[in-house]
Amino acid sequence: MDTPTKQMASPLNNVAYIGIALLLGGLTALVGGAFHEGVSQLGRVYAGLSQTLTLAAPWSYLLMALVSTSAFCLAVAIVRRFAPEASGSGVQEVEGAMAGERYVRWHRVLPVKFIGGLLSLGAGLVGGREGPTIHMGASLAQALVERFRLSGADAKALLGAGAAAGLTAAFSAPVASVLFIIEEARGTFPYSKRTYHAVIAAAAACGVLTIWWQGGAPFMAIYAQTMPVSFLWAFVLLGALLGGVGVLFNRVILFSLDAAARLSQHVSPYVLPACLGIMIGPLILWFPQATGGGEHLVEVLVQHPLSIGMLGLLVMTRFVMTASSYAAGAPAGIFAPILALAVVVSLFVGNVLALFVSVPDGAMVAFAVAGMAGLFASSIRAPMVGVVLIIELTGAHAALMPSLLCAATAAIVAMALGGQPIYDQLLQRTLRLAQTEALAHTKTK
Repeated sequence: MDTPTKQMASPLNNVAYIGIALLLGGLTALVGGAFHEGVSQLGRVYAGLSQTLTLAAPWSYLLMALVSTSAFCLAVAIVRRFAPEASGSGVQEVEGAMAGERYVRWHRVLPVKFIGGLLSLGAGLVGGREGPTIHMGASLAQALVERFRLSGADAKALLGAGAAAGLTAAFSAPVASVLFIIEEARGTFPYSKRTYHAVIAAAAACGVLTIWWQGGAPFMAIYAQTMPVSFLWAFVLLGALLGGVGVLFNRVILFSLDAAARLSQHVSPYVLPACLGIMIGPLILWFPQATGGGEHLVEVLVQHPLSIGMLGLLVMTRFVMTASSYAAGAPAGIFAPILALAVVVSLFVGNVLALFVSVPDGAMVAFAVAGMAGLFASSIRAPMVGVVLIIELTGAHAALMPSLLCAATAAIVAMALGGQPIYDQLLQRTLRLAQTEALAHTKTK
C-alpha cells in the first residue's frame, strides 16, 4: 500500500490558505459536476436501452440484467485491484485521515471513485452520488496538501474542506455541507477560525460553480404547506418511529458488510454484485423507484402517489437493496439512499395514520420532508445537519418545524436505544480490519 510522503510545513498566511481552499472548491465542483452529469446520462442511456433496441419484454429484462451485472462486477474489480478503500462511502475514510488514522491515496482513489462510481451508480446500484464526490473532494484536497506542502491542522482541515465541497457538488447544499463537517466530523476536524473559514470558502466556491453548471433550483424542489400546531404531534410520533428504524438500518448495514466479507472469502467477491445486477437490471424497467440513489424519489411519489401496499413493498425493497448495494464493494454513498428510504417509510406511516385520524392538506409532503431529516438524524446522528440539508435540498421552508421536531425526536430515541452513528461504526470497522490485515501481513513475513 502506498504511504504518505514526508512533508515539511510551508507556513502560509490566511489569505493564501483561503485561496487554496477556493481553488479546491472550484476543482471539486468541476470533477463532481462531471461525475453527477455522467451518472445521470448513463442512467438515461440504460433506462432507454431496450426501447432503442426495440426488444420484447423478456429480452429487455435479460439485457438489463446483463448490463447491470457487468457494470457492478467491473466496478468492484476496479476497486479491489487499485484502491480497496474506495468501496462504499468515503466519509469514514476522510474522518480517519483527519484523525491521522488513514491516508487518502488521492492518485488512486480519485480515478477509481470516479470510474467505479459511474459504472455502478449509472447502472442503477442503490447508492448515493455524494459518497464518491465527498471522497473525490478529499482526494483533491490531499493533492493540494502535497503540492503546497501543508501539514498539521492546515492539512487535516483542507481534507474536511474538500469533503464539504464534495457534498456541495452532490446536493448543491453548501450551508449543510459546512455544518456537516462541524457537526459530524467534530471529533476529528481541527477547529479554528482559519480552518472554519477554509471550509466555508471551499463549499461556497463549489456552490457557485455548481449553480452555474446545474442551475439554482433546489435539488429536490417541492412545495410544502405550513402544518397546524395541533398536528405537530404526528411528527414527534414519526421521529420516534424513525429513531428505531435508523438504529435497525445501521445494524443491518454492518451485518451486510460482514456477511459480504465472509461470502467474498469463501466463495467469490463477485457473487453479491452479480446477484444485485440480476435483480436491479430488470427493476430499472419494472419498478424504477426501487433502484438508484432515489435522489428524486420524493418528487416522484408526491406527484404520483402509491397505494399503502406498494409503499410497503417499496420500503422492504429499498431497505434490502440499500444494505446489499452498500456491501457489494462498489463506490457508492449512503446519504441519498437514507433520504429515499426515509421518504418511503414516512409516506407509508402517513398513509396509515390517515386511515385513523384526519390529516391536514399537504401533510404527506410534510411527512416526506420531515422524515428525511428524522432518519438522517437517527442514522448519522447529526440532527441539525439533517434539518438544514433537507430544507436546502427541497426548498420546503414551511416544513422547518416538523423537520426539527422529527429530527430531534429521532436522535433522542436512537440514543436511548443504544445506537451509534453509522460513520463512527464504519470507521471503527475499517480500522479494525486494517489492524487485522497488518497483523496477518506481519505473521507471514
